Amino acid sequence: MSLRLAIQKSGRLSEKSLELIAECDIKIDQGKRKLIGVSNDYPLEILYLRDDDIPQYVADGVADIGIVGENEVMEKDKNVKIVKRLGFSKCRLSLAIPKDEDYQGVEWFNGKRIATSYPHILKNFLNEKGIKADIEEISGSVEIAPSIGLAEGIFDIVSSGSTLVSNRLKEVEIVMQSEAMIISSKNLSAEKQALLDGLLFRIQTVQESKGNKYILLNAPNDKLPEIIKLLPGMKSPTILPLHLEGWSSIHTVINEKEFWGIIDKLKTHGAEGILVIPIEKMIK
Repeated sequence: MSLRLAIQKSGRLSEKSLELIAECDIKIDQGKRKLIGVSNDYPLEILYLRDDDIPQYVADGVADIGIVGENEVMEKDKNVKIVKRLGFSKCRLSLAIPKDEDYQGVEWFNGKRIATSYPHILKNFLNEKGIKADIEEISGSVEIAPSIGLAEGIFDIVSSGSTLVSNRLKEVEIVMQSEAMIISSKNLSAEKQALLDGLLFRIQTVQESKGNKYILLNAPNDKLPEIIKLLPGMKSPTILPLHLEGWSSIHTVINEKEFWGIIDKLKTHGAEGILVIPIEKMIK
């Protein structure tokens, strides 16, 4: 028995999803031009699909789980369970209008035409705001709709905003934030739930290792209390005596951002030989 995972067949989200699987030490035999990949060292199969099809496949039980953007989950509104937010492929869904328009508020869109590939999310937002607008559903190149006269505004994914700028548009309303997430069928068997739990455990260890560093330093014993207060660990630092009398080696795990804020204080208290080592996996 294998857990069947649906991911985007190409694009940035596909690359990040496969990178995450590889970081979990799961190797996938992808082959060439295949729609299915199989792991030989973990009970996992990969389905390569269009991202907007993934919620449907998971809801229907064709795939057990999927990695997909939150925007697609909300747009398709299928009967799936959100299992875990993954923190990558972040973007937002926003309304944008021609840069020279005078925008005073969302009421600007009353009576206007809005081009989008996300009509469900947009309709809900407009209803909440009491805005009456015509939604022009198109499948791609949404950003050119105002310049060709199809619509007065657009509702689309925004990452850096460079596409809007190049099409002389400006972002005026952020409707929702989005990121990659794992979704699952609501009818997983106990066996497949156990496989999913195992996969989630691996993902968690990978995510917890990022941004954390293993720190080793030497310090005089009479300064240990002050230095230990500066070094929060998973529980507490490990202290080992050095062959040099009166000195000890301190080992701990710390967030890299915190480390750079205390490096000078460590040196002030006599810390020497400070090593900062990346962590590949971290299991709590």
